[in-house]
Amino acid sequence: MMTQSKSILCAVALGLASASSVSQVVTPDSHLGGCILRQPVNDRPADPYLVTDVMLTDEYPPFVKKLSAYGLTLVAREDISDDFMRLVGRTIVEIFPRGPEMDTARQAEVLANHHMYGAVIPVPLGRDFSFMENNADDWARIESENSVCDIIMQDVPGQVMEVVEHILHYVTDVGLHYAYPDQWGIDRDSVLVQGMRDAVDRGYYVISQYSDIDELEVRERVLVQEFAYWVITTAWNLQEDYGPREDEWQVTDRNDLRAKLPEMDALMERTVDRIMVAPSRRTLEEIGPTRAGESD
Repeated sequence: MMTQSKSILCAVALGLASASSVSQVVTPDSHLGGCILRQPVNDRPADPYLVTDVMLTDEYPPFVKKLSAYGLTLVAREDISDDFMRLVGRTIVEIFPRGPEMDTARQAEVLANHHMYGAVIPVPLGRDFSFMENNADDWARIESENSVCDIIMQDVPGQVMEVVEHILHYVTDVGLHYAYPDQWGIDRDSVLVQGMRDAVDRGYYVISQYSDIDELEVRERVLVQEFAYWVITTAWNLQEDYGPREDEWQVTDRNDLRAKLPEMDALMERTVDRIMVAPSRRTLEEIGPTRAGESD
């Protein structure tokens, strides 16, 4: 969905701060698709399920506080609510439940990848993205040293999917990409990429709105991460209540996914269904209203 959030995502991916004086920059050799670190920057964690509370930090200026949940590190300035950061952290935890029905080894591998490849999620207030240009050197350093694939905005319309979608972008770009390269890989002829091409050919995934992303590698990564988001949230039956009304995606729910894109339904059964679930409705209600509720 090419909302204003998507336009900002494209600006981030293309390196808004690339003209800064910082010598460390995002390059095709250092980052895949403009955001995914090709080499780990952290050791494998002793506990991939580590969750912290909000804490002050000087690691990611201009951001002054952080919260880590299962390897995804939220970073924010003073204007972001601690409670909102905690709510996003809780959402991440709910997506990866621990239990005998889960493939815990694979699940832990996905979460370890978040840690190892420096998955950092900036959290701005609304559409205030001034930190990118006003702190260009610091922003360029964050991008060069971490995997920064999107943002999560506080206090915007469609808040539920703002949170869920952008968590999933990091999970698929980093966690699943490295844990299941042949199935969820971004940079190869994976099952996901083949399924995306099929969906485009059959008119289920309309991608014309992404044509303004000039850099081919970045555009391809964005297309794949968006497709992965559509597949997962449709399989979780979240689109009917929370998804936008967009021509971009022509599949409604899990049954429709199974009928129209059976290879994607099978991919979910083999992988995501064994390590992930949709966040609870209680948590989603706390994040924000359904689409119908926002219209009231």
